[in-house]
Amino acid sequence: MTEAVQMKQSRNGKKPVVVPDGVQVSISGSTVKVKGPKGEIERTFREFVEVKQEGNELLVSPADGAGPKKGPQFQGLTRALLASMVEGCKEGYTRSLDFRGVGYRAAFENGELTMTVGLSHQPVVTIPDQIKVRIEQMDQGGMKYPRVHLDSVDKELVGQVAARIRSMRPPEPYKGKGVRYTGERIREKAGKSGK
Repeated sequence: MTEAVQMKQSRNGKKPVVVPDGVQVSISGSTVKVKGPKGEIERTFREFVEVKQEGNELLVSPADGAGPKKGPQFQGLTRALLASMVEGCKEGYTRSLDFRGVGYRAAFENGELTMTVGLSHQPVVTIPDQIKVRIEQMDQGGMKYPRVHLDSVDKELVGQVAARIRSMRPPEPYKGKGVRYTGERIREKAGKSGK
Protein backbone atom coordinates (compact mmCIF):
# COMPACT_ATOMS: atom_id res chain seq x y z
CA MET A 1 0.00 0.00 0.00
CA THR A 2 2.77 2.46 0.92
CA GLU A 3 4.66 1.66 -2.31
CA ALA A 4 1.61 2.62 -4.39
CA VAL A 5 1.35 5.92 -2.50
CA GLN A 6 5.03 6.74 -3.04
CA MET A 7 4.85 5.93 -6.75
CA LYS A 8 2.11 8.51 -7.45
CA GLN A 9 3.69 11.66 -8.88
CA SER A 10 2.60 14.86 -10.56
CA ARG A 11 2.87 14.72 -14.37
CA ASN A 12 4.55 18.13 -14.63
CA GLY A 13 6.24 17.95 -11.23
CA LYS A 14 8.44 14.99 -12.16
CA LYS A 15 10.00 16.81 -15.13
CA PRO A 16 13.56 17.90 -14.28
CA VAL A 17 14.49 21.60 -14.13
CA VAL A 18 17.64 22.16 -16.20
CA VAL A 19 20.19 24.48 -14.56
CA PRO A 20 21.94 26.50 -17.32
CA ASP A 21 25.60 27.53 -17.33
CA GLY A 22 26.37 30.45 -15.03
CA VAL A 23 23.65 29.55 -12.53
CA GLN A 24 24.54 27.97 -9.17
CA VAL A 25 22.10 26.11 -6.94
CA SER A 26 22.64 25.22 -3.27
CA ILE A 27 20.17 23.07 -1.34
CA SER A 28 20.02 23.07 2.45
CA GLY A 29 17.17 20.91 3.73
CA SER A 30 13.98 22.41 2.31
CA THR A 31 15.65 25.76 1.46
CA VAL A 32 16.92 26.28 -2.09
CA LYS A 33 19.18 29.19 -3.07
CA VAL A 34 19.75 30.08 -6.72
CA LYS A 35 22.46 32.49 -7.86
CA GLY A 36 23.03 33.75 -11.40
CA PRO A 37 24.09 36.69 -13.58
CA LYS A 38 20.94 38.71 -12.76
CA GLY A 39 21.04 38.15 -8.99
CA GLU A 40 20.11 35.59 -6.37
CA ILE A 41 16.90 34.32 -4.82
CA GLU A 42 16.15 32.00 -1.91
CA ARG A 43 12.95 30.13 -1.07
CA THR A 44 11.94 27.60 1.56
CA PHE A 45 9.59 24.91 0.29
CA ARG A 46 6.98 22.84 2.12
CA GLU A 47 7.97 19.63 3.88
CA PHE A 48 5.79 17.58 1.51
CA VAL A 49 8.45 17.61 -1.23
CA GLU A 50 12.12 16.79 -1.59
CA VAL A 51 14.48 18.69 -3.94
CA LYS A 52 17.66 17.03 -5.22
CA GLN A 53 20.33 18.10 -7.67
CA GLU A 54 21.77 15.57 -10.08
CA GLY A 55 24.36 17.04 -12.43
CA ASN A 56 22.79 20.10 -14.06
CA GLU A 57 19.23 19.05 -13.23
CA LEU A 58 16.95 19.71 -10.26
CA LEU A 59 14.54 16.90 -9.41
CA VAL A 60 11.44 17.28 -7.25
CA SER A 61 9.80 14.26 -5.66
CA PRO A 62 7.13 13.76 -2.98
CA ALA A 63 8.66 13.34 0.47
CA ASP A 64 8.17 10.18 2.47
CA GLY A 65 4.95 10.36 4.41
CA ALA A 66 3.58 13.29 2.38
CA GLY A 67 0.42 11.36 1.59
CA PRO A 68 -1.26 10.53 -1.74
CA LYS A 69 -2.65 14.07 -2.24
CA LYS A 70 -0.21 16.55 -0.68
CA GLY A 71 2.90 15.04 -2.31
CA PRO A 72 1.82 15.34 -5.97
CA GLN A 73 0.09 18.70 -5.35
CA PHE A 74 3.16 20.40 -3.92
CA GLN A 75 5.49 18.57 -6.33
CA GLY A 76 4.00 20.39 -9.33
CA LEU A 77 3.97 23.75 -7.52
CA THR A 78 7.56 23.37 -6.29
CA ARG A 79 8.80 22.42 -9.76
CA ALA A 80 7.11 25.51 -11.29
CA LEU A 81 8.58 27.80 -8.62
CA LEU A 82 12.07 26.31 -9.06
CA ALA A 83 11.88 26.77 -12.85
CA SER A 84 10.94 30.45 -12.44
CA MET A 85 13.74 30.96 -9.88
CA VAL A 86 16.34 29.51 -12.27
CA GLU A 87 15.02 31.51 -15.24
CA GLY A 88 14.85 34.70 -13.15
CA CYS A 89 18.49 34.42 -12.06
CA LYS A 90 19.59 33.70 -15.63
CA GLU A 91 17.42 36.09 -17.68
CA GLY A 92 15.42 38.17 -15.17
CA TYR A 93 11.78 39.23 -15.39
CA THR A 94 10.43 42.55 -16.65
CA ARG A 95 6.93 43.98 -16.30
CA SER A 96 6.11 47.30 -17.96
CA LEU A 97 3.23 49.70 -17.36
CA ASP A 98 1.99 52.59 -19.50
CA PHE A 99 0.53 55.74 -17.93
CA ARG A 100 -2.09 56.88 -20.46
CA GLY A 101 -3.79 60.20 -19.80
CA VAL A 102 -3.28 63.96 -20.06
CA GLY A 103 -0.72 65.11 -17.50
CA TYR A 104 -0.02 61.57 -16.24
CA ARG A 105 3.49 61.31 -14.84
CA ALA A 106 5.63 58.92 -12.79
CA ALA A 107 8.74 59.67 -10.70
CA PHE A 108 10.94 57.23 -8.81
CA GLU A 109 13.07 58.39 -5.89
CA ASN A 110 14.34 56.82 -2.63
CA GLY A 111 12.53 53.53 -3.25
CA GLU A 112 9.15 55.19 -3.85
CA LEU A 113 7.17 55.53 -7.08
CA THR A 114 5.10 58.73 -7.06
CA MET A 115 2.30 58.89 -9.61
CA THR A 116 0.32 61.78 -11.04
CA VAL A 117 -2.73 60.02 -12.50
CA GLY A 118 -5.60 62.52 -12.41
CA LEU A 119 -6.57 61.96 -8.77
CA SER A 120 -6.95 64.55 -5.98
CA HIS A 121 -3.76 63.14 -4.45
CA GLN A 122 -0.55 61.57 -5.73
CA PRO A 123 -0.50 57.82 -4.98
CA VAL A 124 2.87 56.54 -3.73
CA VAL A 125 3.92 52.89 -4.05
CA THR A 126 6.93 51.64 -2.08
CA ILE A 127 9.11 49.47 -4.33
CA PRO A 128 11.04 46.60 -2.67
CA ASP A 129 14.84 46.61 -2.95
CA GLN A 130 14.78 43.48 -5.14
CA ILE A 131 13.11 45.42 -7.96
CA LYS A 132 14.90 47.88 -10.24
CA VAL A 133 12.78 50.68 -11.71
CA ARG A 134 13.33 52.43 -15.05
CA ILE A 135 11.09 55.20 -16.41
CA GLU A 136 11.06 55.79 -20.16
CA GLN A 137 9.28 58.61 -21.99
CA MET A 138 7.33 57.18 -24.93
CA ASP A 139 6.06 59.03 -28.00
CA GLN A 140 3.39 57.22 -29.99
CA GLY A 141 1.77 59.13 -32.83
CA GLY A 142 2.42 62.47 -31.17
CA MET A 143 1.04 61.30 -27.81
CA LYS A 144 3.68 61.28 -25.09
CA TYR A 145 3.34 59.15 -21.98
CA PRO A 146 5.66 57.56 -19.38
CA ARG A 147 6.40 53.84 -19.38
CA VAL A 148 7.59 52.29 -16.11
CA HIS A 149 9.76 49.14 -16.32
CA LEU A 150 10.08 46.84 -13.30
CA ASP A 151 13.03 44.39 -13.39
CA SER A 152 13.64 41.60 -10.88
CA VAL A 153 14.73 37.97 -10.52
CA ASP A 154 11.53 37.23 -8.57
CA LYS A 155 8.63 36.61 -10.96
CA GLU A 156 6.02 36.58 -8.20
CA LEU A 157 7.19 39.83 -6.59
CA VAL A 158 7.43 41.79 -9.85
CA GLY A 159 3.90 40.69 -10.76
CA GLN A 160 2.50 41.72 -7.37
CA VAL A 161 4.10 45.18 -7.48
CA ALA A 162 2.95 45.76 -11.08
CA ALA A 163 -0.62 44.80 -10.10
CA ARG A 164 -0.49 47.19 -7.12
CA ILE A 165 0.65 50.08 -9.34
CA ARG A 166 -2.08 49.33 -11.90
CA SER A 167 -4.74 49.16 -9.18
CA MET A 168 -4.10 52.81 -8.25
CA ARG A 169 -5.76 53.90 -11.50
CA PRO A 170 -7.07 51.00 -13.62
CA PRO A 171 -7.85 51.89 -17.25
CA GLU A 172 -11.42 53.09 -17.74
CA PRO A 173 -13.48 51.62 -20.60
CA TYR A 174 -14.50 54.81 -22.45
CA LYS A 175 -11.27 56.57 -23.37
CA GLY A 176 -8.80 54.02 -22.00
CA LYS A 177 -7.26 56.49 -19.55
CA GLY A 178 -5.37 54.97 -16.65
CA VAL A 179 -2.42 52.71 -15.88
CA ARG A 180 -2.24 49.61 -18.05
CA TYR A 181 0.24 46.81 -18.71
CA THR A 182 2.29 47.37 -21.87
CA GLY A 183 0.51 45.55 -24.68
CA GLU A 184 -2.73 45.19 -22.70
CA ARG A 185 -5.84 45.65 -24.84
CA ILE A 186 -8.67 47.60 -23.26
CA ARG A 187 -12.19 46.80 -24.40
CA GLU A 188 -13.62 50.26 -24.93
CA LYS A 189 -17.33 51.04 -24.68
CA ALA A 190 -19.08 53.31 -27.16
CA GLY A 191 -20.35 55.76 -24.57
CA LYS A 192 -23.36 58.05 -24.93
CA SER A 193 -23.86 59.74 -28.28
CA GLY A 194 -26.07 62.77 -28.90
CA LYS A 195 -28.87 62.62 -31.46
